[in-house]
Amino acid sequence: MSQLQSVHDFLRDLQDHLCAALTAADGKGEFVEDTWQRAEGGGGRSRVMKEGAVFEQAGVGFSDVSGATLPPSATAHRPELAGAPWRALGVSLVMHPRNPYVPTSHANVRYFEAQPPGRAPIWWFGGGFDLTPFYPFDDDVRHWHTVARDLCRPFGEDRYAAHKAWCDRYFFLKHRGEARGVGGLFFDDLSGDDFEKCFAYQRAVGNGFLDAYLPIVEKRRNTPFGEREREFQLYRRGRYVEFNLVWDRGTLFGLQSGGRTESILMSLPPRVRFEYGYQPEPGSAEARLDAYLQPRDWLADP
Repeated sequence: MSQLQSVHDFLRDLQDHLCAALTAADGKGEFVEDTWQRAEGGGGRSRVMKEGAVFEQAGVGFSDVSGATLPPSATAHRPELAGAPWRALGVSLVMHPRNPYVPTSHANVRYFEAQPPGRAPIWWFGGGFDLTPFYPFDDDVRHWHTVARDLCRPFGEDRYAAHKAWCDRYFFLKHRGEARGVGGLFFDDLSGDDFEKCFAYQRAVGNGFLDAYLPIVEKRRNTPFGEREREFQLYRRGRYVEFNLVWDRGTLFGLQSGGRTESILMSLPPRVRFEYGYQPEPGSAEARLDAYLQPRDWLADP
């Protein structure tokens, strides 16, 4: 079996596994699948859950797309690949819970392969997962980062610190001067001489997401909330929209490469509100979120 086929099979199986586990965790909602084809090459299957018991909307997408020339969002950091045929495979998910005490979360694992003229194929892996709470709990954040640290350990003592820091830099709203959430892991351009080791790390990240997220969902899903918490959740979801439409390289790549718009934008929340000049009441639970929107070592002793 080729390297690329191995990645393809893992990612399709991962989508199935994630959807089954998230459906069981929700207990009511079901994923509805759209399969789609792309004119230039490839396609995918997008699965979306709406109006579940826990998840107001959840999306888990698989894509395997190709093209004759990489778009600008892909070659800005790799100018040597300009004009190269390419193929990109990935699984991406985003969870928008109904209860404001359950965090929003995102995960993505992907593989790129490009074929510059007259050269050997160039490949790399990317991915990660991150957490966006509206009402943070220290135990939840520590659990999230403990899972991330532990899955990184077989790949080197510096892997967690490096990819956590990368996540903190990437999921940062520069125009707001704040993080999108409490971070996690992010990596890109992971390649080298050992394909199997790079692939093993991608599998660890993809499979580790549920271990990091579902215990938090189970702990917070029945927390009582009212209109105040719901309105704050909808307001903070606006930051999620801002990041995805202004800064996210995956969104740009999908749109610039002629991807399926509906699938690219399934990461956006189903309901959101914007309010000019909003300021939380000093000392309130809503004001407490500000302290969590700057990168820090979440696993340091308190």
